[in-house]
Amino acid sequence: MIRRFASLPWSSIRVKLVLGLLSITVPLIALLLYNNNYSVRVIHNQVAMSNKALISIHMKQLDDQLSEVERHLTGLAFADFNLLTMGDWQASEDQYMMAKSGVSRLLTSDLIVYPYIDGFFVYSLPKRDMMEAYKLNIGYSELNALRQTMSEQILRLEDQPQHANSEWTVMRINGENYIVRLLRSGELYIGAWVKSRTMLAPLSGMHTGETGAVLLVDGAGERLGGTRPLEDDGLDFTQGFQDYYLSGSHNDYLVVGETSRKGDFSLVSVSPDKQILENLPYLANAANFVIVVAIAMLLLSVWFLRKVLLLPLRKLMVGMRLIGEGNLNHQIEESPVPDEFQLVNRTFNQMITQIEELKIHVYEEQLSKQRAELKHLQLQINPHFFMNSLNILYNLAQVKRYELIQEMTMCLVHYFRYMFQSNHPLVQLKDELKHISNYLRIQEMRLPDRLRWEIQVPDYLQMTPIPPLILQTLVENTIKHAVQVDGPVVMSIEATLDTLADEPMVCLLIRDTGKGFTDEALDAIRDGKQITDGNGAHIGLWNTRERLRLQFGERAWMECYNDDPQGAVVELMIPLRPDAESEEGNENVSIVDRG
Repeated sequence: MIRRFASLPWSSIRVKLVLGLLSITVPLIALLLYNNNYSVRVIHNQVAMSNKALISIHMKQLDDQLSEVERHLTGLAFADFNLLTMGDWQASEDQYMMAKSGVSRLLTSDLIVYPYIDGFFVYSLPKRDMMEAYKLNIGYSELNALRQTMSEQILRLEDQPQHANSEWTVMRINGENYIVRLLRSGELYIGAWVKSRTMLAPLSGMHTGETGAVLLVDGAGERLGGTRPLEDDGLDFTQGFQDYYLSGSHNDYLVVGETSRKGDFSLVSVSPDKQILENLPYLANAANFVIVVAIAMLLLSVWFLRKVLLLPLRKLMVGMRLIGEGNLNHQIEESPVPDEFQLVNRTFNQMITQIEELKIHVYEEQLSKQRAELKHLQLQINPHFFMNSLNILYNLAQVKRYELIQEMTMCLVHYFRYMFQSNHPLVQLKDELKHISNYLRIQEMRLPDRLRWEIQVPDYLQMTPIPPLILQTLVENTIKHAVQVDGPVVMSIEATLDTLADEPMVCLLIRDTGKGFTDEALDAIRDGKQITDGNGAHIGLWNTRERLRLQFGERAWMECYNDDPQGAVVELMIPLRPDAESEEGNENVSIVDRG
C-alpha cells in the first residue's frame, strides 16, 4: 500500500485537481465531525460527573457505616461482659447460654441502628458454637448455608495471623453475594454481613436509563449484584474508575464507578449511550446532512472533472505510454471530448503514423546489424577446434596410426561440412547431437581412457529447433577445463520438456564429473561478464549466453552451477516453438528467420 501510494504521479493534473477538491471539502467535513464529537464528549462529561457524584456519595455513606460497624464490634468484643463470657473456657453451660441470650438481644437491637447491615454473628471457639442476629430478609436454607460457610471460614482462619482477614471480603453463599467482615478477639470471632442487593437498594431509583443499571463489582470486575439485570455480556469493569469510559459489545454504555476503601469492591453506574445522547439528534442530524451534501458535491465534482478532463488526459497518457513501450500500432479513438483534446488527439495519431514509417527503416538496418553480429559470434568458435584437430592428426601421423587418421579425417569431413552449413539461424536438435557425437569421437581418439560420454534425449524432442553449434561450445568448454590427467571424466547431455512455464520449454543439461566452476567464474557468469584468469579471457560461456539473447530475447536463458558432490552443470532453457508469437520473443525470432 505504501509503495502504491509513493508511485502516484504527484505532478500530474488529475492528482492536483483531486487534491484541490479534497483540500476544500475534507477540512469542512473534519470540522463538522469534530464539532459533533465535541458535543458528544461534553454530554458524556456532564452525565459522568453527575453519576460519579451520586455513586461517590453513596459509597462514602456505605464506607462510613462499615467503619462504624467495625468500631462498634471491636468495642463490644473488649467491653461487653456477655461477649467475654462466651469466649471464656471456664464458663459453665448455664453462664454461656445466658451470655449468648444477652448478646443476641444486643446485636438484634443494633441492626436498627445500622440499616446497611443484614446481620451480625458471634462464634465461640471454646463451645464451637455460632450465634447470629439477622433481619427477616433471609430464609432458613440461606441461613444454614451462611452458618456453614462462616464456620468453615473461621476454622481456616483460626491458625492464621489476625491480619489475614483485615477488610470486608466478598463471599458467594448459596447463589447470593455477601460482603463479610470477621474480627477476632481472644477466643471469639465476631462479625457482620450485608447482601449485595441491600447495598444497592438505595440506588434503585437512580436514573440510568431503561437498559442501564447500578452494579456492585469485585476487584476482578465480576458482577456481584445490580439494580437491574444487564443483557450485554461485553461490559468490562477492569479498567479502573478514575475516569469514565465507554464499554459493551459495541461501546454503547457509559461506565463510571467508585471503589470502596473498606474492601475489594466497587459501585458502578452503567448508562446506555443512546439514551444519554437523546437530546443530541437534531444537531447530529444537521451535521450528518451537511457531511452527506459535501461528500455528494465532492463526488459530483470528481465525476464532472473525470468526464471532461481526466478521461481525455488518461487516453492520451495511455497512448504515450504504449508508444514509449514500442507499440506503434496504437491510435487514440475519437470520442466526444472538448475541441482542445480533439486537436491534440488528431495530431498525436498523425505523429504515430510518421514514427511507425520511420521505425520500419531503422528496423531494417537493425536486422542487418544483428545478422552480422550473430554470424561473428558463430565464427568465434571455429578456430579453436580447427587448431586442436590439426594437432591430433599430427600426433597420429607420428605414431603411424593410419586407420585412426582415416577415421578422424572422415570425422573432420563431417564436422566441417556441418560447420559450413551452420549459417542458418536454427537447426534441429538431432542434427546438432549428431554433430556433437562426431566431435566427441574425435576427442575420444585424442584423449583415450580420459573421456567417457553419453547422450540421453527422447525422440519427441529430436526436432526441437536450437541455434547451431551452441552445444559444441559447452562441450568444448568441458573438455578444455574438466578433462585432467589424473582420472577419467564422464560427460552427459540430457534433454527434458518443461510444461509448467508460460510456454513449453526444452531444458538441455550438459554436466561433467570434473572439478566444477570456481567461485570467481560463477560470479562472472551470473554478472554476464567474460571469465578471465591467468590465461586470458574465456568467451565460450559468454558467447553462448549472447547467442541465446540475440536469438530468443528474454524467452531463453542459461544457468551455471556445480553438481553434488562435484562437477560442472550448464543448463539451457530454450522455447520448444521459437516461432510462436510472444510479447517478449517474437521480434527477435522474426529477425533470425529473415536471415
